[in-house]
Amino acid sequence: MDFALARANMIESQVRPNGITDERIIAAMAAMPRELFVPSARRSLAYMDEDVEIDAAQPRASARYLLEPMTFARLVQLLAVEGDDKVLDVGCGTGYSSAIVSMLAKTVIALESDRELSAEAAANLAKLGLVNAQVITGELSEGRLSDGPYDAICINGRIPEPPLALLAQLKDHGRLAAVLGDHEVGRVALFTRNGAFSVRYAFDASVPSLPGFEVVRRAFAF
Repeated sequence: MDFALARANMIESQVRPNGITDERIIAAMAAMPRELFVPSARRSLAYMDEDVEIDAAQPRASARYLLEPMTFARLVQLLAVEGDDKVLDVGCGTGYSSAIVSMLAKTVIALESDRELSAEAAANLAKLGLVNAQVITGELSEGRLSDGPYDAICINGRIPEPPLALLAQLKDHGRLAAVLGDHEVGRVALFTRNGAFSVRYAFDASVPSLPGFEVVRRAFAF
């Protein structure tokens, strides 16, 4: 398969037509070998406009995915990452999201709860020479307080409600982008910290849920 051609087609058919105007994001995605971050058996799917499963060994409810290119690009553009920013990339999986953000930001803390994926992400980033991205293994919902605060936080998957522990790790003027919802289609929310927090809902997105953010809701007692 000609991955370079597939990458170019991804940019022209999925990224540019869907409101991505930040040329830095386009350049990063055009240069990044997305197939490197996908299991060998699924590499032919790496540039399709769908989420690609990256950890088939997990039970279906806990499966992990590389977000489809268009949705991921829109999330990153919403964060308006600057060259001096420190970014927390939550649920980095095999490292693709962190690799892209590392080309936009000064520092990336790539947080992953699955030890095998974390090791794979670290190896992928090292192979590409992306020394400004550091992979950390830890609970996703807890963030990484010791390396914060952050200018921006990106969450790679749908979560049920605003992540309070992560919001607390934003700098003043910091931004957090997440897909919120209990069902397949969620709403992409951009939280901004300016003393108090504000939220703007940007668009709807169908993305897989991200394990680690489950909410235990009490049943009614009679």
